[in-house]
Amino acid sequence: MPPVRKAIFPAAGLGTRFLPVTKAQPKEMLPLVDKPTIQYGVEEAIASGIEQVIMVTGGGKRAIVDHFDRSVELEHYLSQRGRSDLLHILSEVDDLSNKATIIYLQQKEPLGLGHAVWTARSMVDEESCAVLLADDVILGGPEPCLKQLIDAHHKTGATVWHPLEEATDDGLVQFYADAEAVLERVPHLGVPMILKSRRDGTTEPYGPKETAKIVRRLREKLGLPATFTL
Repeated sequence: MPPVRKAIFPAAGLGTRFLPVTKAQPKEMLPLVDKPTIQYGVEEAIASGIEQVIMVTGGGKRAIVDHFDRSVELEHYLSQRGRSDLLHILSEVDDLSNKATIIYLQQKEPLGLGHAVWTARSMVDEESCAVLLADDVILGGPEPCLKQLIDAHHKTGATVWHPLEEATDDGLVQFYADAEAVLERVPHLGVPMILKSRRDGTTEPYGPKETAKIVRRLREKLGLPATFTL
């Protein structure tokens, strides 16, 4: 199976849940300790073998572009003052764009997460790709979470999502960290399953009619066209 080389970062949302702090600052640039959250995502993507990062941005997101760009003026300022420690930090950020190609696309109006991903379709073509949300930071243990998902995809050929702790009305896509468990539970490899959660913590697949209804609801909720590929 071909390697997963591309990752889409939907980053065009208005961040209304975080107002007023996101009125003039992208939510993806909110700091977690000493880095903006989106930088953690890009670092995870690169550590997982991603070669091309596709940022889908919107209006007021220039700070994301500037963050991953080189700031010659700031470097000159720090160099004159002998701040080699801070210059090293800047070089680490600048090096991210050397390790992976970063491309920026514009979502012209906020039509939802599904539409943001759909905006990047021409950059992905028919390749398998990853989708990362910059405001989700997940501890993955010895290996990045994305690398684990990619490994599961290579072994199953299926669409793989990180598990949700709670099921929603739209169901959830189950990810088994143990690849052998995937092979045992999903004998028809390559066919993603939408599972429903039971009160006892177990899951079972929805039937064909229920699955079709869920996909239709998701399509309407995410603003996807009538014909699309998952």
